[in-house]
Amino acid sequence: MSEQPTPTPDQTTHFGFRDVPVAEKQKLVGQVFTSVARNYDLMNDLMSFGVHRLWKRHFVAVSGVRRGDRVLDLAGGTGDIAALLKPVVGAEGEVVVGDINAAMLDVGRDRMTDRGLVAGLRWAQLNAEALPFPDNSFDAVTMAFGLRNVTDKGKALADICRVLKPSGRALVLEFSRVHNELFGKLYDFHSFRVLPKLGQLFAGDADSYQYLAESIRKHPDQETLKGMMERAGFGRVEVRNLTGGIVAIHRAYKL
Repeated sequence: MSEQPTPTPDQTTHFGFRDVPVAEKQKLVGQVFTSVARNYDLMNDLMSFGVHRLWKRHFVAVSGVRRGDRVLDLAGGTGDIAALLKPVVGAEGEVVVGDINAAMLDVGRDRMTDRGLVAGLRWAQLNAEALPFPDNSFDAVTMAFGLRNVTDKGKALADICRVLKPSGRALVLEFSRVHNELFGKLYDFHSFRVLPKLGQLFAGDADSYQYLAESIRKHPDQETLKGMMERAGFGRVEVRNLTGGIVAIHRAYKL
């Protein structure tokens, strides 16, 4: 892999619909998720009418993860995906839950402990752009609803490829581009008119949920993300749209 250029002080990136210095985005995203951590799952249910749980189950079901696999779940946050993966990998396997935000990891670890899910789970605070693992460490890497918050997505995808074993699988579940125009208008109304009000009512934080809605619109669409994964070193990139393209699963293999 080629070296990633170091951002210069005057470089900017998007934080929702705002342009901010590259060096500040990680801190701003961290503030959002520290704010929403305790109400994250409740808000996901309210925002998606509970459908996010079906998306996540389907994501794991088509992941190809098998008993005995070692899986890295990035942006693992409150442990939703880890809880679904653990029965699949079984006692012989391991799930490492990685997230850049300590508050999200605390919520997830406490929740999994309360459910008796301790053995075979590891928790790591990390940056997806610089994973603290050796090359060829994992059979699969999953990332659900986290890639859009990463500052340098190309760098993160390349590092995911690095830590995968040869022929290992990367799976990204993320909001994407809605295809139907009428459905898209309804979705925009829900995102920008309803979602911030739900955030204010149930979490006391409208601004964070305004950012989350904006971050979805700034995320690469299905074909763009597919191309980014191919440039990061992946092959056989498959895209599966769910719920009219509101979300998409990208599955790829390390060459």
